[in-house]
Amino acid sequence: MTQPTPAIVPQSAVRRLPRVALWLFCAAYVLPGLFGREPWKGNEFTAFGHMLALAEGASDWFNPSVWGQAPELDALLPYWLGAWAIQIAPHWMSAGLATRIPFALLLGLTLASTWHGAYYLALSPQAQPVPFAFGGEAKPKDYARTIADGAVLALIACLGLTLLSHEASPILTQLAFVSCAFYGIAALPYHPRYSLIALSLGLFGLCLSGAPSFAVLMAVGSGVLCLLDRQSTPPRTGRQHALWLLVMSLAVSALATALDVWHWRLLPLHNDWQAWRALLRLLAWFTWPAWPLAIWTLWRWRRQWTSLHWSRHLVLPMWFTALTVITAMLTRSSDQTLLLALPELATLAAFALPTLRRSVAALIDWFTLLFFSGCAFIIWVIWIAMQTGWPAQPAANVARLAPGFEPSFGWFAFITALIATALWVWLVVWRTAKHRQALWKSLVLPAGGAALCWLLLLTLWLPLLDFARSYKPWVQQIQDVMTKEDASQAHKVCLLGYGLDVGQMTAFHYHGGFEVRALETTPIAQQNNCPWLLVDNDLRPDLDRVIRLNEWTRVRTIRRPSDNNEDVTLYRRRR
Repeated sequence: MTQPTPAIVPQSAVRRLPRVALWLFCAAYVLPGLFGREPWKGNEFTAFGHMLALAEGASDWFNPSVWGQAPELDALLPYWLGAWAIQIAPHWMSAGLATRIPFALLLGLTLASTWHGAYYLALSPQAQPVPFAFGGEAKPKDYARTIADGAVLALIACLGLTLLSHEASPILTQLAFVSCAFYGIAALPYHPRYSLIALSLGLFGLCLSGAPSFAVLMAVGSGVLCLLDRQSTPPRTGRQHALWLLVMSLAVSALATALDVWHWRLLPLHNDWQAWRALLRLLAWFTWPAWPLAIWTLWRWRRQWTSLHWSRHLVLPMWFTALTVITAMLTRSSDQTLLLALPELATLAAFALPTLRRSVAALIDWFTLLFFSGCAFIIWVIWIAMQTGWPAQPAANVARLAPGFEPSFGWFAFITALIATALWVWLVVWRTAKHRQALWKSLVLPAGGAALCWLLLLTLWLPLLDFARSYKPWVQQIQDVMTKEDASQAHKVCLLGYGLDVGQMTAFHYHGGFEVRALETTPIAQQNNCPWLLVDNDLRPDLDRVIRLNEWTRVRTIRRPSDNNEDVTLYRRRR
């Protein structure tokens, strides 16, 4: 028999969160960082290098590589999206901005899929609140909409989502398709046709985004859950859904085999306590504040998922989350893998809202208010220090960490940040003065605070962040050294690189206009046409093994302004 639900929710508690407010939350989170910056060092610039090579015809569309280096992930679709965006972009739009636009849309797809997935899970009979003797309990659709609003707010509030979801990299593509598949499975009992389309899109998208094994495991596990779920669908319908998911897993396997994108990346479990402690620390802050609420959900709803008549609104996100967390334990890039668990974890967190005590909700509000208000205050103080030199200590810290950075004032960024801060103050007053009974009240401040701090960083601090995380200042610095050394050859387009990674070589090609050639893969006859050689400092002792040093003159060692571990040495060919 079905266990009684712990949710006791009157109709007054499912007041509609204004759609304008929800859209503003999403826009304030998605749009900052889209404009006004260059591609950033790391996953984004490495992926950008492969996208640019495809767009320029320097790489194979089905076997992408650049300078002889293949992508870290056997992904195709993320690089195709970026390359297509570059090719169709107008002439006035930079390639970096063009590649970010489809990925911003993918982040929007993630938020929309999470909302709809949580909505249909909350519609299931086992998720509904306790009916009152004389009526007045929350209506099913109003209750489901409130839970869905809470899931999106919890997702926006997750700290781990902030940076990785705003980079044009394959992991964001995986996140979008995981959330799409999550929505497809959640809505199967209500809209089978649309659900199967979304599910197919999600699974095939994952396959083409470098995660075919994850897609197959997700499909098979979800098919088993559909087969065992006797509460939401008739047995015959459940068998049909399970069969379809099995067929989809076989189709994904066939596609992955045809494109040769299978690759074993799992590692044995750590046997070092330090590694486990680092992983647990990452799990704690990366999924904050969703994980405490998710644990509370599992405790308060324990009768619904520990009995034989389990509830799909709990078991389904639990399966997705468990699969992702276990995978993260077995991979090198644990933070990127954990990103895929956030939509499902946020959905679990949303089901804690009907069971939260008033004291717990007040604790969340106060902690969030102090934390994000403090972060916003620090961002403003450091920005003022950058502009005026006062307070002196923050200004000195910026000068030490980013030598050569020249602050600039932008009216648009300043006014936007000022409006966002005023809205935060209004939101705090509005939250404490009204809608005390609404379920989503406990997640408004966390989501608003996360969106506020991200927006402030990407307006007030954008010049500083772009200076520190982009390669453009470094490329300009090296070009200035070339000009001083030999002005006649400073603008010759050929540059040899030894020990440079894809991101670094792409930076000199994109920002400097050089024809970059990897020394390791370039024939000697073609090397002779290049007047400049750039060597990673760690490989300088081995340089005499690959070139004739008597043909080159060492110019100087150049350090990237914001990274003490990224030194290169510039050489000029002797005439």
